Amino acid sequence: MEVRPKIGLALGSGAAKGYAHIGVIKVLEKHGIPIDVITGSSIGSLIGALYAAGVKVNYIESLAYHIKRRHFVDLTFPKVGFIAGNKVEEMLRLLTRNRNFDELSIPLGVVATDLKSKKLVLLREGNVATAVRASIAIPGIFSPVRTDGMVLVDGGVLERVPGREAREMGADVVIGVELGFTARSALSNIYDILLQTFEVMGQEIQSLKGYDCDVLIRPNLENVNPLAFSEPERCIREGMRATEAVLPQIFTILERRDGAK
Repeated sequence: MEVRPKIGLALGSGAAKGYAHIGVIKVLEKHGIPIDVITGSSIGSLIGALYAAGVKVNYIESLAYHIKRRHFVDLTFPKVGFIAGNKVEEMLRLLTRNRNFDELSIPLGVVATDLKSKKLVLLREGNVATAVRASIAIPGIFSPVRTDGMVLVDGGVLERVPGREAREMGADVVIGVELGFTARSALSNIYDILLQTFEVMGQEIQSLKGYDCDVLIRPNLENVNPLAFSEPERCIREGMRATEAVLPQIFTILERRDGAK
């Protein structure tokens, strides 16, 4: 009996640019490329969690077109963040049916950054919505998540595309999605300043550490504002285009691995 290679999908950080992940998944499904493991950082963990929980990709796409900022933003007194994060966590609990990791259809790993230990944390146990809420907690914008002695913020602070974590979870072939870096010409408010700071840091970190992926999908999202959740169609289309472009590479790797079994 032939055993095919286990495929891991590592979905990267990038706030609103994460709609592109929907396009990536649509193309993989269309061409019959199975997803055996999903890891996600920040917005990648959110899209990945929905899909791992069994939410159909077309429904996720519909959500992208209809969700409004008021559905997930709950402003708070900015002691540790401008957004409390309770609304988005409640929404995630509803969409994932309040599942724990061991109840998901596809194994999922969510990365977050622990400010206390200064290390990346791979979350694979407990409630999925809480883990995703931690992974999307952009420092200064979202309040951090405090749990098990940790203070957790956005996974993208230390790991934009969690390919290594997908391998840790048993993936033989890792397909990563890098949403790219946005250069802002107008830095007119504190949100712009914070996000641009993380873009600068992230670009420098990635130039040093690289990506642990067999295939890296790079949608062209350079001019998309990560804080403007108003361009889902463009992002999804770019995710599809970039994935179609690397399909020959994916099939070549899978054939090679199949032949080596």
